[in-house]
Amino acid sequence: MIFLNLNWRKVALVIIAGLLPLLSINMEQKGRETDWIKQPFQLVSGLAQDLFFNFSYGVRSTTAHYLNLINIKSVNEQLSESNDRLKTELMLLRELELENNRLRDLLQFKQKTKMEMVTARVVGRDLVPDYNTLTLNKGSDHGLKRGQAVITLKGALGTLLEVEPQRSHVMLITDRYSVIDGLVEKTRAQGYVEGNGGSDCSLKYTDRNIELNPGDLIVTGGLDNVFPKGFPLAVVEKVENKAYSVALKIELKPIVEPNEVEEVFVVVNSLGEDLSPPVTSVTTATDQPPRTE
Repeated sequence: MIFLNLNWRKVALVIIAGLLPLLSINMEQKGRETDWIKQPFQLVSGLAQDLFFNFSYGVRSTTAHYLNLINIKSVNEQLSESNDRLKTELMLLRELELENNRLRDLLQFKQKTKMEMVTARVVGRDLVPDYNTLTLNKGSDHGLKRGQAVITLKGALGTLLEVEPQRSHVMLITDRYSVIDGLVEKTRAQGYVEGNGGSDCSLKYTDRNIELNPGDLIVTGGLDNVFPKGFPLAVVEKVENKAYSVALKIELKPIVEPNEVEEVFVVVNSLGEDLSPPVTSVTTATDQPPRTE
């Protein structure tokens, strides 16, 4: 009856204690057996994560680069606009400086001479081939009359052809109807400067035996008291002395280039002004304003 006297509680504890190591070993083996099933899923999951990360990084980088380009383009446009504005302002400042210089020279010339003159601005140019004219912004309301002389700091430009209340038209010395008495500055030989209808003029009715060379200066004669005497008119370009001709053919180039003129003087009264240099002087330079002593 020993079997009946056994302590079953102790026996149960011994059996459980012996089974625990076996359960632990079995669980470890099952864990190792299920790892190979998880590996493909883990690999696919890792690849998907890498692809998503690389894609999102690329999108962020591209977006950032695009935004930078947009910003750079905007900055470039602003800089370009600023540069254009500065260029325009610089051109305006240069134009103002040139205009101030011209006006200062005009004022100095007007203060030195005793002639009565009206300052005018060129506001138009005649495109008709038959006439060489300019339009001024002054007219009869300012004391201007037909036939008055029009000059610049460099030389004679022409005479008033038509005069209206608020504007007038200048017939240039190159116009085919223009005739002005002139003098050869160095010899004082007389003649008439006539326009050829183009961009030049001629000296006519001069002594065939006068000494004349290219570069000689022709000045106003002042006989009609319209132009001041001795004011630059033109420069000799070519002299033809043909044996069978009764007169010299003398081609002249005007001192003043009409297309470069912006401001002029209209001589209301020359008051006998004589700008001629001494007879012994030989002057060929034409870029300086005439003397007004």
